[in-house]
Amino acid sequence: MTMFCRPVTQTKLFCVECRKHAVRWVANRRISEKSDTNSARQTNGPLSGYRVLDLSRVLAGPYCTMILGDLGAEVIKVERPGSGDDTRSWGPPFKGQEAVYFLTVNRNKKSVAVDIKTRKGQNIIRQLASKCDVLVENYIPGKLAQYNLGYDQLKTECPNLIYCSISGYGQTGPYAKRAGYDVIVSGVAGLMHITGPKDGEPCKVGVAMTDLSTGLYAHGAIMAAILQRQKSGQGQHIDCDLFSTQVASLINIGGNFLNAGIEATRHGTAHPSIVPYQAFKTQDSYILVGAGNDGQFRLLCKRLGLEQLIEDKKFSTNKARVTNRKELLDLLKKMFNTNTTQYWLDLLENSGIPYGPINNMAAVFSDPQTIHNGMIRTIQHPDIGDIRVPGPPVRFSDFPRDAPSAPPTLGQHTDHVLSNILQLQPKEIERLRVEGVVQ
Repeated sequence: MTMFCRPVTQTKLFCVECRKHAVRWVANRRISEKSDTNSARQTNGPLSGYRVLDLSRVLAGPYCTMILGDLGAEVIKVERPGSGDDTRSWGPPFKGQEAVYFLTVNRNKKSVAVDIKTRKGQNIIRQLASKCDVLVENYIPGKLAQYNLGYDQLKTECPNLIYCSISGYGQTGPYAKRAGYDVIVSGVAGLMHITGPKDGEPCKVGVAMTDLSTGLYAHGAIMAAILQRQKSGQGQHIDCDLFSTQVASLINIGGNFLNAGIEATRHGTAHPSIVPYQAFKTQDSYILVGAGNDGQFRLLCKRLGLEQLIEDKKFSTNKARVTNRKELLDLLKKMFNTNTTQYWLDLLENSGIPYGPINNMAAVFSDPQTIHNGMIRTIQHPDIGDIRVPGPPVRFSDFPRDAPSAPPTLGQHTDHVLSNILQLQPKEIERLRVEGVVQ
């Protein structure tokens, strides 16, 4: 491994010798990338030139690394030979032989199938780690150390490596060895307690928001560590977990308890501190309406023909509206139930009031704003034809979003990565395949 006084991916290097090494290193990487016509597409994005070793499975970790890939990083996804990422079998629905679940969170990646339980497989991972900027894993704490792939075992030979561990509850503590699944942690960390009808049972959120939020936190932490490495020249370990993410995400609900001793309750679509701010039933469906301040409430009253409520002291301020929640909501529910959702949408258009329908998937993906924002990406898959997935939500003025590369088939890039990055000869790769180390 070539050692630098600063990471090779930063703009400024301290010494001339390091600069020479860096130029050769980047040039060799570019030659390697150009030589592969079937690999994940490289871009000129903000993270172009960075390489990520992805040892994660299921959702939080793969979601994090997909974001890094969307930003231009080269992501090498390590999977189990034979079965691969758990989500490859999470169906129906399937598109061809691939589960749609897997397809939605693994674009812009290269798949390398390596058995890390074998000594030779572990050696491959160590060599890859020495050639990567970032490693992301979501094994139970301590598991990778059993394979000589823990942070403490890699940091000596890979001092520049940013090693991000994603777990259920953190690397230490009383719950560290527990398996971390979104729905369980969402209950333990309070989200499920505050989700659901007011007098009904607790509900899970429709998508795995605890997993997704953790992936976003991990992505942000990795970006911050990259910036810090530009100053220190050193990598570090990032401990990111679902439980801490969800506790942090309680935000005002957590603050209400910590500062005022207010225990949270379920409010359905309503808000504990803002009225009105919820869904109302119409003649044919529902409409969401919010009045985040007194000015918006006055605008709402005018549009609804309820001007008499504006000067009523029971409703003139948000504090009063919260106190008299039931009386006000009964009036508004009665009003909204007199006409259709489309009628109210037309009435509130250009009013300055937050409002909108509750869309199903068909309505979401045909919505003109979805189309305008380019949120549906079509990807050409080598085996199953075109697939469509929700695209990246962020747009950059100086980074055009190229067509993403397809989520990889299991082991699709094993030969490429081993030959071009690790410089293994075809006979060596074939021997590893015969021995069951790689696929």
